[in-house]
Amino acid sequence: MATVTLKGNPFQTSGELPSVGSQAPDFTLVISDLSEVTLSDFKGKRIVLNIFPSVDTPTCAQSVREFNAEASKLESTAVICVSQDLPFALARFCGAEGLDQVVTASAFRSTFPEDYGVRMVDGPLTGLDARAVVIIDEQGKVLYNQLVSEISEEPNYDTALKALT
Repeated sequence: MATVTLKGNPFQTSGELPSVGSQAPDFTLVISDLSEVTLSDFKGKRIVLNIFPSVDTPTCAQSVREFNAEASKLESTAVICVSQDLPFALARFCGAEGLDQVVTASAFRSTFPEDYGVRMVDGPLTGLDARAVVIIDEQGKVLYNQLVSEISEEPNYDTALKALT
């Protein structure tokens, strides 16, 4: 378990992020057309997993916008924005914002939160995903991870994107 805070109040996650150098856990997530995507669907690409509680909060929405802006500059890289939001809500948000450089994916029927150690297990956001970034290379190895210690803060975009170069 890891500890994160929400406005200074601590609570626990279901585990730890995959460590740098380890093989990334496989995942199955649901995209906007209700089909499923897996880690192997992105084989040969670098992956940025932008993980957050809900796109309906300002900080989460900003992380999707920020990674969308940066994704268009990256070759052979997929940005997957993962939350417990339903695929419809994720698609609605991206459509309204004109965001088309990221893949939005719901973990609502997935073991992803446990496999990546991000499910919050206590506190007011129990059941949602903690804010984190995991970068995976073309061979499925973890290059970078960040569990954002304060849920209301944005991830370190610069450090995450430098891990891709």
